[in-house]
Amino acid sequence: MPHSVVKPNNRQLSFDENRLSIYTDRLLEGLDMLDKEQLIRGVLSKLRRDEVTGEDISNAFTMSALELVTKEEPNWKFAAARSLLTSLYKKAAHHRRYKSYADEPYGALYPLITDLVHKGIYREELLEYYTKEQIEELAELIDYKRDLLFDYIGLLTLTERYLTTDFDGHIMELPQERYMIIAMFLMHKEPAERRMELVKESYWAMSNLYMTAATPTMSNAGKKVAGQLSSCFIDTVDDSLEGIFDSNTDTARLSKMGGGIGVYLGKVRARGSDIRGHKNTSSGIIPWIRQLNNTAVSVDQLGTRKGAIAVYIDVFHKDILAFLDLKLNNGDERMRAHDVFHGICIPDLFMSAVENRGMWNLFCPHEVKKVMGWTDSNGRPLGLEDFYDEKLGQGAFSDKYEEAVNHPLLSRITVPAIDVMKRVMKSQLETGTPYMFYRDTVNRANPNSAHGMVYSSNLCTEIMQNQSATVVEKEELVTKDGQTRIIISKIPGDFVVCNLNSIHLARAVPAGVLDRLVPIQVRMLDNVIDINNIEVLQAQYTNSQYRAIGLGTFGLHHLLALEGIRWESEEAVTYNDNLYEKINYLLVRSSMELSKEKGHYPKFKGSDWDNGTYFSHRGYTDGKLEGKYVTTAQWQELQQEVQQNGVRNAWMFAIAPNGSTSIIAGSTASIDPLYELLSYEEKTTYKIANPAPDLSDKTIWYYKTAFNIDQHWSIDMAAARQRHVDQGQSFNLYVRPDIKATDFLSLHIHAWKSGMKTTYYVRSRALTIEECESCSS
Repeated sequence: MPHSVVKPNNRQLSFDENRLSIYTDRLLEGLDMLDKEQLIRGVLSKLRRDEVTGEDISNAFTMSALELVTKEEPNWKFAAARSLLTSLYKKAAHHRRYKSYADEPYGALYPLITDLVHKGIYREELLEYYTKEQIEELAELIDYKRDLLFDYIGLLTLTERYLTTDFDGHIMELPQERYMIIAMFLMHKEPAERRMELVKESYWAMSNLYMTAATPTMSNAGKKVAGQLSSCFIDTVDDSLEGIFDSNTDTARLSKMGGGIGVYLGKVRARGSDIRGHKNTSSGIIPWIRQLNNTAVSVDQLGTRKGAIAVYIDVFHKDILAFLDLKLNNGDERMRAHDVFHGICIPDLFMSAVENRGMWNLFCPHEVKKVMGWTDSNGRPLGLEDFYDEKLGQGAFSDKYEEAVNHPLLSRITVPAIDVMKRVMKSQLETGTPYMFYRDTVNRANPNSAHGMVYSSNLCTEIMQNQSATVVEKEELVTKDGQTRIIISKIPGDFVVCNLNSIHLARAVPAGVLDRLVPIQVRMLDNVIDINNIEVLQAQYTNSQYRAIGLGTFGLHHLLALEGIRWESEEAVTYNDNLYEKINYLLVRSSMELSKEKGHYPKFKGSDWDNGTYFSHRGYTDGKLEGKYVTTAQWQELQQEVQQNGVRNAWMFAIAPNGSTSIIAGSTASIDPLYELLSYEEKTTYKIANPAPDLSDKTIWYYKTAFNIDQHWSIDMAAARQRHVDQGQSFNLYVRPDIKATDFLSLHIHAWKSGMKTTYYVRSRALTIEECESCSS
């Protein structure tokens, strides 16, 4: 046992075992059935030196509590969190020069904001839009007891990744202050008479862990030297040298600021195609993907991790077979790109050919445009990628595909469709990708199809918005006032931006706060659009024209366990259907109310929102699919109100992976089943046990883990949700490495036929997959 404790000012105090006991009581307050003496024995075993510091004691408590975490006694993770909190409070007090007490561990907010604004760490808007008196009023609202909601892994993640430090890396900000700063920054442009009320409402939503903001917003809101607030982006590459290199530059600029990027390359000509009439000169898309791969590696995200880029092409592109081998670990390394993710865009016609063992034709998009002569109303050439089927097996794409197959001058490669699918599944089992993007399903459900086409998704397969390539119009030398400049003129395309946050289902639903929560979430997301400053101008412009947002959810399995609903059950499918209908109703109503206040998005006219078909297409208004929480009459009334008042946001619902932020909130990720009852977080010198949330004798029976679940039930639940989600879901398939090919294929066929828009990773115990950090809303 130590003889003395060394204080930060080098003052020494005698080691007092009684004080240790009092501190232990405080750590364990309210955590029933945890053995105090067991914890103290563990602490004393780690304090064998004559002299110890306060930090040594805190670390001993933290590590001793973590060592006691088991499935049977999961609440030790909260004891460990409280010990970490003590250390965090002391560090912040020391660096900010105030005294921290057990019943008042937070310092004054106004001096913190003033200091960090003057140091260039916080943004000036925090002082320009809020008076000292207002900041002090908000400080009174901060409830440090809400820090007790964090378990150890959640608090550690929040501390290491999100809390503000000074330029020397010292912790300056505490958890509740981070939430308050985010709330202040997101609401600073609101009218002065409502601003404080909205800040308080935002803080309520975040600090109670009823919701989480996406990682870019959590990290960067209110900070000066930081990235932007949007989660991810999707670019469409023009089939020209300028378009390809400009896209790479834009990707680098966004990656530098912390964005995840999806890149659609389906318009770029295939290997062996002609260039300016010269035959067999194109090297195809693989070299350009390798260039993007180098960008991902060399332009990291805010100096913390390599860039995250996903590339997509269509399954009817001539380079598809080489594309499917991109991430394999064998073969020609000159044709590999291991640091990007890849996805394929799949029409119904292909899946039908797979199912019926038919043949499939591959074309060069450049040659299709040149030979077929299809054009839009403005005379611009069109390719197969510009069409989709309005019904299963019927529509423009099927017709155009048939025309292309029968054209005598159009070259093609013909292969069995099942052979292509085998290559897809082989890659998925080895690498987790490609993602599957069912393009006909997506475009049929697109509420803004009057204004464009959706070609692909983003890095995490949940964003589906109109896309088009930015085209260089001209480049000229201009001399004015004796100065010569090169002026480049571009026609901006639809460069997709996604702004995300998510509902913590397992806290918000049992608390009955959805009706209050969703409106403030929508306002927070909508404000990100106006506050954000995106370097890529076409992205900024697209963001302003569509004002798209992506409200999502996490903690689904956590909620089902609390409700006593088994994952593999019709009850779970029905529960998903009703719950997500309610969320969607609140979401659309909130956007409509915001439109009444601030105006609808600029491209509202002509959309499915405008003509009312958004509601009828989803079966909301005919009375045949009336849900548990929302009546047909309510939907009919909302349809009329939307047609009259508009909506603020062109797209609203998108379920992201929520990897990091669900950890902070202490819940299960996104819509995924629990991975393990007791998982482990690897640190440099130790492992941290992390039990399932709210694990108890009651919930354990409803926590069947991911690889033991029949994935067809997961697909059924996702299909029930999809009707209510105007964009997509980051939906993972969990399979064993030895899954039979026929069983694996049946999962894909089921997902497609059920009306799902995408599948994300295929996860196998043999794979380690690095998550997209930007989409961790």
